[in-house]
Amino acid sequence: MLKFPDGTQIRVTGLHEILADLYSEGSQPNGETAEEILHRLEKNHNYIPPSARREYRSALLKEYKDYVAGRKDKAP
Repeated sequence: MLKFPDGTQIRVTGLHEILADLYSEGSQPNGETAEEILHRLEKNHNYIPPSARREYRSALLKEYKDYVAGRKDKAP
């Protein structure tokens, strides 16, 4: 589930796997990585409305930062 600041939750297919892949590739939590997550989600047939891309990017960046923080003491 992807959580937005307003409490909205959206189910996205393959998010955990994408985060794990990016982490193992050494991707840093930044805007470029958020854009890559968007791209990979769309390749997994997740629809991301053009009008909501900025909100998705922000939520995905937070999700990835949280993922990285949770893995901080673990090897990629």
